[in-house]
Amino acid sequence: MYDNFKFDFKIFDNFPDMCFIISGSGVILDFNSAVKETLGFYEKDILNKKLFDFIDEPYLEKSQSIVNDYTETKRKNIFVKIKRKTGLLDADLTYMPFNYNGNRNIFVLARDITEERDKELNLRRFYSIANKTVNPIQITDINGKMIYVNPAFVKASGYSEEELIGKNPSVFGSGKYSKKFWENMWNTIKSGKVWVGEIEDRKKSGEPFYTQVIMSPITDDEGEITGFFGMHHDIGEKKMLEKNLIHSQKMESIGMLAAGVAHEVGNPLASISALVQVIQRTTSDEFVKEKLELIKSLVKRISKTIRDLVDFSRPSNYELCVTDINKNILDAVEIIKAGTKMKSIEFDLKLNPDIPHLALIQDQIQQVFVNILINAVDAIADDKKDLKKISVSTDIINDNLIIIFEDTGTGISEEDIPKVFEPFFTTKEEGKGTGLGLWITYGIIKSFQGDIKVESTEGAGSKFIITLPVNNLYEY
Repeated sequence: MYDNFKFDFKIFDNFPDMCFIISGSGVILDFNSAVKETLGFYEKDILNKKLFDFIDEPYLEKSQSIVNDYTETKRKNIFVKIKRKTGLLDADLTYMPFNYNGNRNIFVLARDITEERDKELNLRRFYSIANKTVNPIQITDINGKMIYVNPAFVKASGYSEEELIGKNPSVFGSGKYSKKFWENMWNTIKSGKVWVGEIEDRKKSGEPFYTQVIMSPITDDEGEITGFFGMHHDIGEKKMLEKNLIHSQKMESIGMLAAGVAHEVGNPLASISALVQVIQRTTSDEFVKEKLELIKSLVKRISKTIRDLVDFSRPSNYELCVTDINKNILDAVEIIKAGTKMKSIEFDLKLNPDIPHLALIQDQIQQVFVNILINAVDAIADDKKDLKKISVSTDIINDNLIIIFEDTGTGISEEDIPKVFEPFFTTKEEGKGTGLGLWITYGIIKSFQGDIKVESTEGAGSKFIITLPVNNLYEY
């Protein structure tokens, strides 16, 4: 009775998936050649054995229940792990019941999905890692449109996921790179190679975002490119360190040149000053006297500039001593208040009384405070707002002394902020400043192993933040 059917079942030998005929009790009556090839067993180890003998324990009960709850027309599908000679494989089992000559039988199709499950598992692992990594990640389709961005990318760019998906990465481009630069990148990854480079993007807010980018093609099983994977590494801190290093080197170079410049200018200037005094004593011409006074004022201005240069470049001979920062600030404020521009300016001082004394050079640190206050006064004097206020505060944060000077003046433009500590840079009118005050301030603070930064919005005032290490405590 079954022999005729057995001959017909040979047609399944060309099927890539495993095929079984089992009885109503689960006994294997026949199977195709894919079963032996996949499981690695001999025919005698499979035929007339129960299908359940090849199913891993956790999936056995469900498989048995399907066979026991046999119905003639209902097909059922389950996932199981099947035992093979070399271990377990993931399989998708489809049970299809039928009657043959009055006997209850079941056709079972077992498809090996181990590779698919591994890919799915790897995809889940990648998705989990991508969602948790601090590095921004993006995936684009073959046309360069973003189809995935991780939370780190959303955070770094300032855009929402909805605003990015379907868009070209140029949405946050800085516009600082030539068309040829991007053509080179796209040509590289479209040829199947990896492209690595440093780029500057723009956040949604307009702020710069510096990253090192690794762009690589994504290929299918045939090697065809289906998309592109991009991983960004934030190098903003590196860029800031590079800028600070360049700035420090520039300061150092200028400091070395300052003494030589002072010497070259100082000697001729002394001669000019002496000649002016001789002429003043020998002439009675009022016009000549007026012009000599003008020369004297110009000589005086040049002399002050030279002194500032020499003071900055010459190693200090002052000794470190106990320095009460709060008292120095109060003294600096009193010095500034003596000026004619002070009448309409309000001073708000919030000085932490628990600030420790530091080992500093008092004259130098007071010069720092006076320089910053003078700039604040000049910025407020040029401003037309009713509120004219300078706030000064001191505090201890993370083992650092923080001193903040904040004014309600005209502020500093975004393009000028990186240049405020450069020598001879000033936004004041000609004759109102040498541009050396903040440069000298920067050098003094750095000599104390501290740091000074400026935050400002044009038209809304400025904030100078000084950081001094508390490990510079004065022992007494």
